[in-house]
Amino acid sequence: MANQIENFFFDKELRLNNFSDSPLTIHTTSLYLSKQNDQIIECRLTFCVTPEIYHRIHTEKLFNLKPEVRAPMNGEFLPSGDIQIETTLQPDLLPQLLENASTAEEAANYLLHLNQQPQPTTIEQPPLTSKLLNTESWLCLSIKQQQPNGEVGYNTFWNYLNPSTINHPEATSEKLSEGIVNFFKEWTQANLAEATQNATSEFLEGISSVFKELVDETFSETEEDITANQSIFTTIVNFFESEEWEFVKIPEQSTLRLLFRGENGQWTCYAKAREEERQFVFYSICPIVGPENQRQAIAEFITRVNYGMITGNFEFDFTDGEIRYKTGIDVEGDRLSFALIKQMVYANVMMMDEYLPGIQAILSENLSPLEAITQIEGS
Repeated sequence: MANQIENFFFDKELRLNNFSDSPLTIHTTSLYLSKQNDQIIECRLTFCVTPEIYHRIHTEKLFNLKPEVRAPMNGEFLPSGDIQIETTLQPDLLPQLLENASTAEEAANYLLHLNQQPQPTTIEQPPLTSKLLNTESWLCLSIKQQQPNGEVGYNTFWNYLNPSTINHPEATSEKLSEGIVNFFKEWTQANLAEATQNATSEFLEGISSVFKELVDETFSETEEDITANQSIFTTIVNFFESEEWEFVKIPEQSTLRLLFRGENGQWTCYAKAREEERQFVFYSICPIVGPENQRQAIAEFITRVNYGMITGNFEFDFTDGEIRYKTGIDVEGDRLSFALIKQMVYANVMMMDEYLPGIQAILSENLSPLEAITQIEGS
């Protein structure tokens, strides 16, 4: 089934962060969303830069533009005239974008909204939303410059083997191997003598069938091999290490203590393994304790907020006033994957970050629970 494309043209400046201390300012031209079976599977951002800025992108390998992923270039860029770059959002960040946008226009406006927010100033784990504004969160697909004699530029490996294809449930090894073979064919045609081209093309086509078997085995077995024989707690530890979260192991418990900083505050989190039950539970502990004389209002606020929630819920301890948000999953008869943990963790911290201002408003501004929710949700 052919993909449906929704394109939104917008002429704005966007400031992106990177590993250096100097943000990169780009001039956006369009954002498009690709849908398959009514589900959004890819987000692309196209923008223009000057030759000077492109030189920086090329030198610093921004947008994952490493030498080994660049196909040959059909000419040379002129020292004047904008250079157009097309990128695609890394698939693991697409759910974060789609929680705040369902159309291309909404996605573009959400990126512009994030661009206006204060950026994290500490080395602690930043909110996931800030990653959408990182150059490394986008993969370069192609770089072009319109010149008097035509278009000059090059594609990258990701244009042949798009990450959305790799991560799609219906991805086949034939599609993956075809993308790899096409990329190397273009590379060899530009870099090898004609006599060598035919032999190389035959060789690449020959290894396509071998790669098919390799991909089938890798995609079906790799993660299962890694996690199937691990304890829940070990899998949790490995996940947070891979995400570069700092944590402390609580002695004699299968629990980690972590710190998260969102847009609206900072709080402690706990990641807990229940080995016998084959369950993983994640908690965000609200940094504010409900005072005794306002606990009834907090309880009403939480009850109203919880109604309709699917992936988690707020909990309130009337005894000491502790407020927390809980997400969890039972994997009995199955395995706990990094993808499941990521969904549980980031959905959790985003909900705490979203509703924390409402709790603050009830306690400090004397808003009613309904007024506090309306202030957050809009109606």
